[in-house]
Amino acid sequence: MGIMPQDAYYFYYSEHPSLSYFDHPPGVAMMLWLFIKLLGTAVWSLKLTDFIVTCGTLWLIYILSGNYLSEARRRNLVFVFGSTLIITDVSIVTTPDVPLLLFWTFALIVLYKAIRRPDLSTWVLAGVIAGLAFDSKYTAVFIPTGLFCYLLLSKQYRRYLLSWQFPVFLIMFAIATLPVVIWNVEHDFASFKFQSGDRVASMLEFKLRPVYFIAVIGHQMALLLPILAIAMGVVFWKHIKKTWRRRRLPDDDTLFLLSFSLPMILTFLGISWLYWVKINWMIPAYITASILVMRYLQMRWMKWQMWIAVIATMLLLIQIAFYPINIQSDDTYWGWKKLATEVTLLQKQYPNHFIFSRDGYKTTAVLNFYLDEKIYAANVLGEHALEYSIIDHDLSHLKGKAALFIDSRRRPSEFDSEYVPYELLSVYFDSITVLQPITLSDKRGKRLRQFAVVECWNYLGEK
Repeated sequence: MGIMPQDAYYFYYSEHPSLSYFDHPPGVAMMLWLFIKLLGTAVWSLKLTDFIVTCGTLWLIYILSGNYLSEARRRNLVFVFGSTLIITDVSIVTTPDVPLLLFWTFALIVLYKAIRRPDLSTWVLAGVIAGLAFDSKYTAVFIPTGLFCYLLLSKQYRRYLLSWQFPVFLIMFAIATLPVVIWNVEHDFASFKFQSGDRVASMLEFKLRPVYFIAVIGHQMALLLPILAIAMGVVFWKHIKKTWRRRRLPDDDTLFLLSFSLPMILTFLGISWLYWVKINWMIPAYITASILVMRYLQMRWMKWQMWIAVIATMLLLIQIAFYPINIQSDDTYWGWKKLATEVTLLQKQYPNHFIFSRDGYKTTAVLNFYLDEKIYAANVLGEHALEYSIIDHDLSHLKGKAALFIDSRRRPSEFDSEYVPYELLSVYFDSITVLQPITLSDKRGKRLRQFAVVECWNYLGEK
């Protein structure tokens, strides 16, 4: 499988070590930095990193489930959950979810032990590991949230809220998240604002969007595969219904599993009525949810889940090997190395030209991975370019230089149409000349991707 833009973007993170980054905490960068030091820089090393860490997550899930399931059901859990498209995705595509799931599961293992055999060192360790999960992705805030819910609802362990245990956990969690906090303080809380500002404003409009809710249900069922997804819904509903009827909360073990799954799932399902919830936001909640489901799931349904997983995996393998469906998006693994080869030829034809792109982070990230020369992003044209705007905040050294603007055309319908931001380019350069676009075709000559190429003269600098 070729490189994904996400692989290249987070690799770019790892090349620029920092306490945190504009759009994500530093966990994924530190993960890649460590493995690349060991394995070297290559697409396969990025993929192997994701695979190894995800295998570690599955091993931790197996350990965590030992508190709730028999040995046979623990093994079945690893097969059932490990065969979902969730695990497939995080084992082959670099995202912050890869280290998040590892530290999330590890934190729950230590928390389970800390709650039942309380000692200072275990609570300290639990807080640190939960903080490392937050250093991987902000959704790890649901670990302290889940712990608070569990302690509040548990008669046996509620006392921890008012004793030293919970405060110690929170203090260590806060200490472990200091890199992210310090970075945000130094950068005017840029990351926190980016992750919350527009989303909160959109939700405050309180404009109901039921289509978003339906879409969330659909893509979560696809990620989990239908049997496991439906089983989760049934188990949740039965526990909620049983609790309501009996006016009595579930046992402590069940309550623990519910506390680290249901709050996150219900929160994002509620948000989905007002705002587009991304496909991977709820993934950590499915760990404890799957353990809960495996208490009840019959073998015949497990077999159906596995057969569906086999079919889905075979279809994915066919897509990767033969690419029968052209993905009309930059979120694809096809063609990036071919693009890098074409751009290398352009560099020889147009020496002393710097290269930049404007399609989010993707073309810039991939070209930076493959090429020795630095590739710039949309901040060349005065637009915010995520982490590129932080690292390349001063572009004065480019003033007066010529450039090649390379930007993707996502759909085949754009192949024969003009897709060049003339007015914007003209503001930042003295003159521009549209060159022959880069067209990428498959072995049969079918055009699958195209990139606009524009020569720009005399960069005038930021406005």
